[in-house]
Amino acid sequence: MTSRWFTQPEGSGWYAVPSDEVTESREETADVVVLGGGHNALVASTYLARAGLDVVLLERLDHVGGAAVSARTFPEHDARLSRYSYLVSLMPQALVDDLGLRLELRSRPTASYTPYERDGEARGLLVETDEGDATRASFRALTGDDDAFEAWQAFYGEVAGLAAAVAPTLLRPLPRVGDLGPATGQPVWADVVERPLGEALERRFADDVVRGVVGTDGLIGTFASLHDPSLVQNRCFLYHLVGNGTGEWRVPVGGMGAVTAELERVAREAGVRILTGVTVTSVDPVEHRDACECSSDCDDRGEEAGVVVDAASADGHVHVDARYALSGIAPHTLDTLLWPGEQDGVPRPSGSQLKINLLVSRLPRLRSGDDPTVAFAGTFHVDEAMSQVEALHAAAARGEQPFASGELYCHTLTDRSILGPELAATDAQTLTWFGLHTPYENLLDEGAAEREYRRFLTAIDAHLAEPLEPLVLGVEVKTPADVEQALAMPGGHIFHGDLAWPWLADDEPADTPAQRWGVATAHDRILLCGSGARRGGAVSGIAGHNAAHALLELLGR
Repeated sequence: MTSRWFTQPEGSGWYAVPSDEVTESREETADVVVLGGGHNALVASTYLARAGLDVVLLERLDHVGGAAVSARTFPEHDARLSRYSYLVSLMPQALVDDLGLRLELRSRPTASYTPYERDGEARGLLVETDEGDATRASFRALTGDDDAFEAWQAFYGEVAGLAAAVAPTLLRPLPRVGDLGPATGQPVWADVVERPLGEALERRFADDVVRGVVGTDGLIGTFASLHDPSLVQNRCFLYHLVGNGTGEWRVPVGGMGAVTAELERVAREAGVRILTGVTVTSVDPVEHRDACECSSDCDDRGEEAGVVVDAASADGHVHVDARYALSGIAPHTLDTLLWPGEQDGVPRPSGSQLKINLLVSRLPRLRSGDDPTVAFAGTFHVDEAMSQVEALHAAAARGEQPFASGELYCHTLTDRSILGPELAATDAQTLTWFGLHTPYENLLDEGAAEREYRRFLTAIDAHLAEPLEPLVLGVEVKTPADVEQALAMPGGHIFHGDLAWPWLADDEPADTPAQRWGVATAHDRILLCGSGARRGGAVSGIAGHNAAHALLELLGR
């Protein structure tokens, strides 16, 4: 029996508990109050607590982890899917080692597989993680010669040089462009940093499919044309290719919940006080007290400048008086808490990705005849040729969704531990669909989830030797509005807003630790520690690390 969860938005926001329902009051004091319990907030809290600071963390949901969680999405099936975030790319190994996280991140043997049709024949472009003869032969079958494969290798060789220059800076204060050395003088610098990515794709690759496979790394979480002059797609592309100097996306054994469980473990062991089910209602920087240099055990904390946070829980009112605050919530949401009623007319982030989680009885057969266990082991691109994603973006910008374009990922081909024993003994697999160019504003009507699911089925079935739906045991659709409702991300934007370059321009100020580390807000005592920070986005822990180190620098520790 197929179970379907087509969740619909029911309103959103960081604060949702009416004040007249509050019956009791809880008073807390701390050196640092952390807003939100996402993975970055846990990283920041751990570093600060290990440095001897008293840290209290407030999380709206009944669990920590934010988007980096696992869930038994379909109650009748014992499968713990990574419900939102699903792969780890940017998390530096140095951070994993420093925190002492017991994680296993596995490589996938297949980097990507892209089904296509030429001259009436169904085929597939295979890219191995360790590119070898099979990859070369696959490119040759697509284009007729080795030129495309050699251009591919040349481009990614140059990108690797850029990644090698940028990756070591991610856990340090922001570099200036001039600090990145020879990388800035290479052709790839102009291709990725100075000119729209689409220009490089069209110059370097002759084939539409190859252009699309490269270009979609600039569109995950980003609604833009590959020719957008803002270069937001270029910034997204760089972040997807820079992690650990390799850009490899790895599978967390046990799912994303295993990542969060480890981060929660080290945070609690460090002494972080984690309060869940607590909804922040206001954040008030107190700038005019007589400042002192007291420690967490000072008896005169009331005279110290700081940050006052009010919140509500099922048990009553929560009041936290702290010296500093770190915000793991979206900057737009933070501004709403700081200046209630003053955000009318301020642009909100707007997400554009559709997430579909599926449990299938087995992998479907492909029209190409290729082995599904190879094709689905990496990123399975569906209708993502450059001309297709550009056409979809143009249509979506007009409010139209004519077809589905996106990619599938199968966690269980690399890690079957997320399945219970009975399912693991069968051919069952999980599939995750990440649909491109599905803007928040286009999917607000009641039937949006069902409609987009059907559009997905049409797109994938065109490349299959059998329809997918009869194999589906369970499906859950998450539109951007659903993501906003579940995770309080404005507009369902998975990065909390557009990504910024991971370096400072020559004229950007770097006068304070917060500015140097890319975590500054309008208030000196409030720092960003989530995806909205500079070098935030994705499951990396980088923003949390950098916020903690900025605060420790500010405190002279």
